[in-house]
Amino acid sequence: MSLRVIVVDDESDRGQSVKDALEAEGFTVVAVFGTGAGLHSKVGELSADVIIVDMDSPDRDTLEDMRRVSLEQRRPVVMFAQDGKPETIRAAIEAGVAAYVVDGLKPDRVRAVVDVAIARFAQFHELRSELDKARSTLAERKVIEKAKGILMKRRKVDEDEAYRLMRRMAMDGKLRLIDIANKIIEAAELLG
Repeated sequence: MSLRVIVVDDESDRGQSVKDALEAEGFTVVAVFGTGAGLHSKVGELSADVIIVDMDSPDRDTLEDMRRVSLEQRRPVVMFAQDGKPETIRAAIEAGVAAYVVDGLKPDRVRAVVDVAIARFAQFHELRSELDKARSTLAERKVIEKAKGILMKRRKVDEDEAYRLMRRMAMDGKLRLIDIANKIIEAAELLG
């Protein structure tokens, strides 16, 4: 299956050359834009799989557009540039660019660079998903602990018994433990 690519290049002649090089490698170029402005909405409309940016030195606005595409649209961004300054590379990576290649786009290595960028992008989003899940679990744990504390105080039971009570309520009501914990906290706040 051919990957659908959007090319962003601030030089129209070079943009056409990049398009030709990508198509020669089997990619389907769905659009070539001279700027990343508004790219966020265009990615979904064009069903693009990858965004390839080729420019001498990405500016702050371009990097912000790339960040939105990477994080909100969840598409890998590959950037080919001439600017090899560490601060520019760092800014691009912080903006979610999956691969930043200095010295421009070389047709003979575009496939390998895009494949690596896609793999790195997938790995990054998997790690991000795991981190979000861990944060959510921790937040739920805190709520459950708070609810347990309320039951221990109000019912004058130990921690194990408070937990058993919450589990029984959850099973009886066919609810998750976090839902019961939230109800206990809401009731305690209501009753004061």
